[in-house]
Amino acid sequence: MPPVFAHGALRLYLLALLESGPKHGYELIKALSERFGGTYSPSAGTIYPRLGKLEEEGLVATETAGRRTNYRITAAGLAELNKRRDELAGVENDISASVRRLADNLRADIRANMRGLRADLAATAEAARSTARAADFRKAGSRQPSEGIRELKEAEMLLQAFRDDLRVELRLQASRQPLSPVTLETVRTVLDQARISIRNSLPDGMPG
Repeated sequence: MPPVFAHGALRLYLLALLESGPKHGYELIKALSERFGGTYSPSAGTIYPRLGKLEEEGLVATETAGRRTNYRITAAGLAELNKRRDELAGVENDISASVRRLADNLRADIRANMRGLRADLAATAEAARSTARAADFRKAGSRQPSEGIRELKEAEMLLQAFRDDLRVELRLQASRQPLSPVTLETVRTVLDQARISIRNSLPDGMPG
Protein backbone atom coordinates (compact mmCIF):
# COMPACT_ATOMS: atom_id res chain seq x y z
CA MET A 1 0.00 0.00 0.00
CA PRO A 2 1.38 3.47 -0.81
CA PRO A 3 2.54 5.50 2.22
CA VAL A 4 -0.08 7.77 3.78
CA PHE A 5 2.31 10.73 3.87
CA ALA A 6 4.97 11.55 1.31
CA HIS A 7 8.49 12.22 2.59
CA GLY A 8 8.50 15.27 4.87
CA ALA A 9 4.75 15.84 4.57
CA LEU A 10 3.91 14.64 8.08
CA ARG A 11 6.38 17.11 9.65
CA LEU A 12 4.78 19.94 7.72
CA TYR A 13 1.28 18.84 8.70
CA LEU A 14 2.27 18.67 12.38
CA LEU A 15 3.33 22.30 12.16
CA ALA A 16 -0.06 23.13 10.67
CA LEU A 17 -1.85 21.34 13.53
CA LEU A 18 0.20 23.28 16.09
CA GLU A 19 -0.61 26.60 14.47
CA SER A 20 -3.95 26.70 16.32
CA GLY A 21 -2.27 26.30 19.71
CA PRO A 22 -0.07 24.01 21.84
CA LYS A 23 -0.94 20.32 21.88
CA HIS A 24 0.46 17.21 23.50
CA GLY A 25 1.32 14.11 21.51
CA TYR A 26 -1.97 12.28 22.05
CA GLU A 27 -3.95 15.33 20.90
CA LEU A 28 -1.93 15.38 17.66
CA ILE A 29 -2.50 11.64 17.12
CA LYS A 30 -6.22 12.10 17.74
CA ALA A 31 -6.41 15.10 15.39
CA LEU A 32 -4.74 13.10 12.62
CA SER A 33 -7.05 10.13 13.19
CA GLU A 34 -10.10 12.40 12.99
CA ARG A 35 -8.76 14.05 9.82
CA PHE A 36 -8.58 10.58 8.25
CA GLY A 37 -12.08 9.67 9.43
CA GLY A 38 -10.74 6.82 11.54
CA THR A 39 -9.23 5.02 8.55
CA TYR A 40 -5.68 5.78 9.73
CA SER A 41 -4.21 6.50 13.14
CA PRO A 42 -0.47 7.16 13.44
CA SER A 43 1.42 5.44 16.23
CA ALA A 44 3.36 7.22 18.96
CA GLY A 45 6.50 5.80 17.34
CA THR A 46 5.61 7.74 14.19
CA ILE A 47 4.67 11.07 15.79
CA TYR A 48 7.19 11.65 18.57
CA PRO A 49 10.37 11.24 16.47
CA ARG A 50 9.00 13.86 14.04
CA LEU A 51 8.22 16.20 16.92
CA GLY A 52 11.72 15.64 18.31
CA LYS A 53 13.25 16.52 14.96
CA LEU A 54 11.11 19.66 14.69
CA GLU A 55 12.29 20.67 18.16
CA GLU A 56 15.93 20.12 17.19
CA GLU A 57 15.41 22.40 14.21
CA GLY A 58 13.86 25.09 16.43
CA LEU A 59 10.50 24.87 14.67
CA VAL A 60 8.63 23.73 17.78
CA ALA A 61 9.28 24.10 21.49
CA THR A 62 8.08 22.08 24.47
CA GLU A 63 6.38 23.28 27.62
CA THR A 64 5.22 21.31 30.67
CA ALA A 65 1.54 21.26 31.58
CA GLY A 66 1.13 19.13 34.69
CA ARG A 67 2.41 15.67 33.81
CA ARG A 68 2.13 16.31 30.09
CA THR A 69 4.54 17.82 27.62
CA ASN A 70 2.91 20.20 25.18
CA TYR A 71 4.39 21.17 21.84
CA ARG A 72 3.97 24.68 20.45
CA ILE A 73 5.03 26.17 17.16
CA THR A 74 7.84 28.75 17.36
CA ALA A 75 8.26 31.92 15.33
CA ALA A 76 10.71 30.02 13.11
CA GLY A 77 8.16 27.24 12.74
CA LEU A 78 5.42 29.69 11.76
CA ALA A 79 7.75 31.30 9.22
CA GLU A 80 8.49 27.85 7.79
CA LEU A 81 4.78 27.08 7.61
CA ASN A 82 3.97 30.38 5.89
CA LYS A 83 6.74 29.79 3.37
CA ARG A 84 5.29 26.37 2.49
CA ARG A 85 1.55 27.16 2.36
CA ASP A 86 1.29 25.97 -1.24
CA GLU A 87 2.99 22.71 -0.32
CA LEU A 88 0.61 22.34 2.64
CA ALA A 89 -2.37 22.63 0.28
CA GLY A 90 -0.89 19.76 -1.71
CA VAL A 91 -0.55 17.72 1.49
CA GLU A 92 -4.23 18.33 2.22
CA ASN A 93 -5.12 17.08 -1.26
CA ASP A 94 -2.94 14.02 -0.72
CA ILE A 95 -4.68 13.34 2.61
CA SER A 96 -8.09 13.50 0.93
CA ALA A 97 -6.89 11.04 -1.71
CA SER A 98 -5.46 8.77 1.02
CA VAL A 99 -8.76 8.82 2.92
CA ARG A 100 -10.63 7.77 -0.21
CA ARG A 101 -8.07 5.04 -0.93
CA LEU A 102 -8.07 3.69 2.62
CA ALA A 103 -11.87 3.77 2.77
CA ASP A 104 -12.08 1.88 -0.54
CA ASN A 105 -9.63 -0.73 0.77
CA LEU A 106 -11.60 -1.11 3.99
CA ARG A 107 -14.88 -1.49 2.11
CA ALA A 108 -13.30 -4.15 -0.12
CA ASP A 109 -11.99 -6.00 2.94
CA ILE A 110 -15.38 -5.78 4.63
CA ARG A 111 -17.17 -7.09 1.53
CA ALA A 112 -14.74 -10.02 1.35
CA ASN A 113 -15.13 -10.71 5.06
CA MET A 114 -18.90 -10.47 4.80
CA ARG A 115 -18.95 -13.04 2.00
CA GLY A 116 -16.95 -15.42 4.16
CA LEU A 117 -19.11 -14.63 7.18
CA ARG A 118 -22.34 -15.23 5.27
CA ALA A 119 -21.02 -18.59 4.08
CA ASP A 120 -19.98 -19.54 7.62
CA LEU A 121 -23.31 -18.45 9.07
CA ALA A 122 -25.23 -20.32 6.39
CA ALA A 123 -23.21 -23.48 7.02
CA THR A 124 -23.67 -23.15 10.78
CA ALA A 125 -27.38 -22.54 10.43
CA GLU A 126 -27.80 -25.54 8.14
CA ALA A 127 -25.84 -27.74 10.55
CA ALA A 128 -28.02 -26.51 13.41
CA ARG A 129 -31.18 -27.22 11.43
CA SER A 130 -29.98 -30.71 10.56
CA THR A 131 -29.12 -31.44 14.17
CA ALA A 132 -32.46 -30.08 15.34
CA ARG A 133 -34.38 -32.14 12.79
CA ALA A 134 -32.52 -35.29 13.83
CA ALA A 135 -33.14 -34.57 17.50
CA ASP A 136 -36.82 -33.85 16.87
CA PHE A 137 -37.16 -37.09 14.97
CA ARG A 138 -35.59 -39.10 17.82
CA LYS A 139 -37.55 -37.33 20.53
CA ALA A 140 -40.87 -37.06 18.73
CA GLY A 141 -43.61 -37.32 21.27
CA SER A 142 -41.23 -37.48 24.23
CA ARG A 143 -40.07 -33.86 24.61
CA GLN A 144 -41.18 -32.24 27.84
CA PRO A 145 -42.22 -28.57 27.94
CA SER A 146 -39.48 -27.86 30.49
CA GLU A 147 -36.81 -28.77 27.92
CA GLY A 148 -37.98 -26.05 25.59
CA ILE A 149 -37.98 -23.55 28.45
CA ARG A 150 -34.40 -24.43 29.40
CA GLU A 151 -33.24 -24.04 25.81
CA LEU A 152 -35.03 -20.71 25.46
CA LYS A 153 -33.38 -19.39 28.62
CA GLU A 154 -29.97 -20.60 27.44
CA ALA A 155 -30.45 -18.89 24.07
CA GLU A 156 -31.45 -15.66 25.83
CA MET A 157 -28.39 -15.87 28.10
CA LEU A 158 -26.12 -16.34 25.07
CA LEU A 159 -27.63 -13.29 23.39
CA GLN A 160 -27.30 -11.21 26.57
CA ALA A 161 -23.64 -12.25 27.05
CA PHE A 162 -22.87 -11.39 23.41
CA ARG A 163 -24.55 -7.99 23.76
CA ASP A 164 -22.75 -7.17 27.02
CA ASP A 165 -19.32 -8.21 25.72
CA LEU A 166 -19.64 -6.31 22.46
CA ARG A 167 -21.03 -3.24 24.22
CA VAL A 168 -17.99 -3.13 26.53
CA GLU A 169 -15.60 -3.43 23.58
CA LEU A 170 -17.37 -0.69 21.62
CA ARG A 171 -17.39 1.66 24.62
CA LEU A 172 -13.68 1.05 25.25
CA GLN A 173 -12.90 1.81 21.60
CA ALA A 174 -15.08 4.92 21.63
CA SER A 175 -13.25 6.19 24.73
CA ARG A 176 -9.98 6.07 22.76
CA GLN A 177 -11.26 7.51 19.50
CA PRO A 178 -14.63 7.96 17.77
CA LEU A 179 -16.07 4.92 16.02
CA SER A 180 -15.69 5.24 12.27
CA PRO A 181 -18.58 4.88 9.80
CA VAL A 182 -16.87 1.72 8.54
CA THR A 183 -17.03 0.15 12.01
CA LEU A 184 -20.69 1.09 12.37
CA GLU A 185 -21.51 -0.40 8.96
CA THR A 186 -19.62 -3.59 9.90
CA VAL A 187 -21.64 -3.97 13.13
CA ARG A 188 -24.89 -3.38 11.27
CA THR A 189 -24.07 -5.86 8.50
CA VAL A 190 -22.86 -8.60 10.84
CA LEU A 191 -25.90 -8.31 13.10
CA ASP A 192 -28.28 -8.34 10.14
CA GLN A 193 -26.65 -11.49 8.78
CA ALA A 194 -26.70 -13.15 12.21
CA ARG A 195 -30.39 -12.32 12.65
CA ILE A 196 -31.26 -13.79 9.26
CA SER A 197 -29.32 -16.98 9.97
CA ILE A 198 -30.91 -17.43 13.39
CA ARG A 199 -34.39 -16.85 12.00
CA ASN A 200 -33.75 -19.38 9.26
CA SER A 201 -32.78 -21.95 11.89
CA LEU A 202 -36.19 -21.66 13.52
CA PRO A 203 -38.87 -24.14 12.34
CA ASP A 204 -41.27 -21.34 11.45
CA GLY A 205 -38.46 -19.45 9.72
CA MET A 206 -37.48 -22.29 7.41
CA PRO A 207 -38.40 -21.80 3.77
CA GLY A 208 -41.30 -23.93 2.60
